[in-house]
Amino acid sequence: MLKNAESSPAKSQDKSQAMNRWLAALPAPAKASSEYLIDVAQRNILFWDLLRQRSEQYYAYKAQDLPHVLTFEAELVLDARTFDRPVNYLLARILPPAGVVIDPQKRPFIVVDPRAGHGPGIGGFKADSELGVAMQAGHPCYFVGFTPDPMPGQTIEDVMHAEAVFIEEVIARHPQADGKPCIIGNCQAGWAVMMLAATRPELCGPLIIPGSPISYWAGIEGKSPMRYSGGLLGGSWLTALSSDLGNGKFDGGHLVRNFENLNPANTLWGKQYDIWANVDNGGGRYLEFEKWWGGHVNMNAEEIQWIVDNLFVGNRLATAELLTQAGERIDLRKICSPIVCFCSHGDDITPPPQALGWIVDLYATDDDIRACGQTIVYALHDNAGHLGIFVSGNVARKEHQEFASNIDLIDVLPPGLYEAVMTPRTSDDANPHLIDGDWIVRFEPRRLDDIRDIVQPSLDNERRFATVRRLSEINLGLYRSFLQPLVKAIASEPAADWQRKLNPSELPYELFSEKNPLMRPLAQMAEGVRAQRIPAAPDNPFLEWQAAVSEVMLTGLNGWRDMRNTLVEQTFLMTFGSPLLQAMTGLLASDESPRRRPGNEPERTAYIEERIQDLLARIADGGPREAVIRSLGYIGMGSTGVDERTFNQLVQMRARYGEMSLADFKELVREQYFSLLLNEEAALAAIPAMLPTDSAVRDELLADIRRTVSAAGSLGTEELRRLETIEALFMGTEKPAPRVKKSRPAKVKERAEKSVIPA
Repeated sequence: MLKNAESSPAKSQDKSQAMNRWLAALPAPAKASSEYLIDVAQRNILFWDLLRQRSEQYYAYKAQDLPHVLTFEAELVLDARTFDRPVNYLLARILPPAGVVIDPQKRPFIVVDPRAGHGPGIGGFKADSELGVAMQAGHPCYFVGFTPDPMPGQTIEDVMHAEAVFIEEVIARHPQADGKPCIIGNCQAGWAVMMLAATRPELCGPLIIPGSPISYWAGIEGKSPMRYSGGLLGGSWLTALSSDLGNGKFDGGHLVRNFENLNPANTLWGKQYDIWANVDNGGGRYLEFEKWWGGHVNMNAEEIQWIVDNLFVGNRLATAELLTQAGERIDLRKICSPIVCFCSHGDDITPPPQALGWIVDLYATDDDIRACGQTIVYALHDNAGHLGIFVSGNVARKEHQEFASNIDLIDVLPPGLYEAVMTPRTSDDANPHLIDGDWIVRFEPRRLDDIRDIVQPSLDNERRFATVRRLSEINLGLYRSFLQPLVKAIASEPAADWQRKLNPSELPYELFSEKNPLMRPLAQMAEGVRAQRIPAAPDNPFLEWQAAVSEVMLTGLNGWRDMRNTLVEQTFLMTFGSPLLQAMTGLLASDESPRRRPGNEPERTAYIEERIQDLLARIADGGPREAVIRSLGYIGMGSTGVDERTFNQLVQMRARYGEMSLADFKELVREQYFSLLLNEEAALAAIPAMLPTDSAVRDELLADIRRTVSAAGSLGTEELRRLETIEALFMGTEKPAPRVKKSRPAKVKERAEKSVIPA
């Protein structure tokens, strides 16, 4: 037996050598063609076997109790299936790899994966991932995943409450942490995290929402074709029909298919061709990705209907139109934590207008953002695709690493709008010891006009999509009244199971699994091919022909996609831009937006007025610490942004002014910032009285200020002017401006009426 096993490879090697000798004896043209035909035949068998392995991996994955694709080991902390309002979500603690040291004083990171057709784990898919770079930065990490099937009757709001319990548990486990947990919500999980933070703002630290759509109507003509689907399909009634045919469940494969339809060249040809052409080397990576891509999960009918009605078609989150079951309005302006929106121009699923449009939906002026005390940071990638935002190692080593390394800086940024600008680190950079990683991040102030340039909001566009929303409500009502009872009467679990198996996203797994008798001998055939593999030579002319044919196929499919997208867009614009259809659905011809715009409630206005009076009354209060932070804020207001080196220098200096938590430090920075914003003259005039009388101590404080503001290199003209003003105040060589009086100055009152005020 052993002798036969040992002789088999030897026989295969002899056959391979004999075949090579035969090929070498042929004339050059015959050799090239014969070699290529043998190569193609062998590659076909290896490719089919790879598809067989993919199917077996798929069914083994589905058979697991808690399937996921996390690279890191994890331990279960909470299982929401046991909650009073059970949902299919779980909280796990990620165990750090060997050699990674976790700092218990650093804030935890919680990564929430999207439940948008695929299974969980993409946030920790590889070492260079969101979880990986956060642990490398010393942060404890947790992961929120889910099982393939929902609990009976669970709703989106139930999921939101469960995630709040998860965050409470993480906070309780890390009493020493300096700061609330940073929460990363990928794609679909991003809007869910934003809803949670709007209803439970006291729980959340900074929010990072990569590739997350929040403004579903936003987009630029000629791009973003997916946003037209709801209108051309007649609204959300098809969602209800699919759920009813699924016996109360919505097959996540439908969502996956929507993604795949965006790029038919890759779906129908490119992905398969690439692995077929390189089947000897790319199999492991292909199977690794397919394990996640093919791990489809389901939703309850109630969940997907809520999502489509209120988000995909309704677009109600961006303008505070959603209410909880208790009647509480979900208003994103209530979020107290910094929000980091990471998006890419190369993302067709969540293009930048859909990731950033909510900002111009909610806020009319730059002062409105500051009035709500919100810090919003956005980062734009040039070409990363939707999946690349989560799984690309290059993105993880750049954007995600910089977010993790500088999360405390993001947390203490004064309210306002910023863009994260990252530049490569060089040997000539000033103060290299203050730089983390291979990039330098700088948070540069931006205006709402910068966001409008990206989003390009249009009243005509709003009216078209508002028409779709009205038509969707009508069609859904008709379906529920006349067709739904019949569909539910004939629906059954066996029929739903067959429907899922025949889904184009599911059927290939069935066909290439060992359930198909034709696939059973394939593994043995592939093993024989590997033992006798004769690949074509790299200079074989038929390989060039093969690549040329592939290029023609890709070009043709891309051309068909562009033609389809143009036809879809023009049909949508003509249909839903029709004044007749708009009038029939109840939209009146006017210049007003068809959507509700959130306003300022009287109680909030009264609260803001009270805060203004309080800050003005205390504008002269404080000691050396307040004086230094106010001085740094004044100089920084003349700069083009906040560099990570400046903050890292400030952190080193912070300990010398007494123990202070990050939350207290954040509050200090904000109070001094608003003091300057409300009445700069009075705020500066108060600085000398805050300082100690000892000139040596004043000189030391001033030296700290100089080191901090110059940490990123030489200062600009305006920064130098402001530094000279501060130096004069510290040295007592400039007469301070008059102190603020108890009555509000006219200038301050005018600013307050413009909402330049803290929340």
